[in-house]
Amino acid sequence: MCGRIAQYRYIENYCDVLGLDGKWLSSIENKPLARYNVAPTTLVALLHQAEDGLHADLVRWGWRPHWAKDRAPPVNARVEKVAHSPFFRAIWPHRAICPIDGWFEWVDEGGPKKQPYFIRRKDGVPCLCASIGQLPDADEGHGENDGFVIITADAQGGMVDIHDRRPVVLTPELAREWLDPVTPKERAEQMVLHQGEPAEAFEWFKVDRAVGNAKNQNSYLIEPAKTL
Repeated sequence: MCGRIAQYRYIENYCDVLGLDGKWLSSIENKPLARYNVAPTTLVALLHQAEDGLHADLVRWGWRPHWAKDRAPPVNARVEKVAHSPFFRAIWPHRAICPIDGWFEWVDEGGPKKQPYFIRRKDGVPCLCASIGQLPDADEGHGENDGFVIITADAQGGMVDIHDRRPVVLTPELAREWLDPVTPKERAEQMVLHQGEPAEAFEWFKVDRAVGNAKNQNSYLIEPAKTL
């Protein structure tokens, strides 16, 4: 996963996919997010559980522990290691869902520049990506060290030709279980290891190379490229 996503719907659209029936709290403005080309280190809509219920907040994409100041904050965490990694130990218990409309990958096809692809669910439903992070407090609000990472797994099937890693995308039922604080950490680990959506649930296609500039936020960036 190369580190670029799309998140353009209303926050309530993502919450509706979870089947929450309006039972959530949001600090995000009630308008389309309209972000078609989201880069790391920027604020991303995230769903997470707090004592007073489910929250939707904008949280920085990327996190590192306080003792790792010598490296850039990673935006992804490998599912094979995340549950037992000293690097992510502090945030492994703090589960979240990053709802996205798809993500971008770049493929070397022999030309002068790599070709970008957009990957999304075939059914058009948002992807509910398993994530963990240092999350906003319901009482104190955002902290300067807040951030999150998306959990990734090995790619499968034809998706391997696009990139060798992919986000762990959960069904709505599993996403609700992932967010539930009563779900044991051992069960959460098994979910992301073995129950992510298969490659057959997704489609991918070439898109305009203008997506390489993170300042571009036009909707055509997620449409099949007309000229290559």
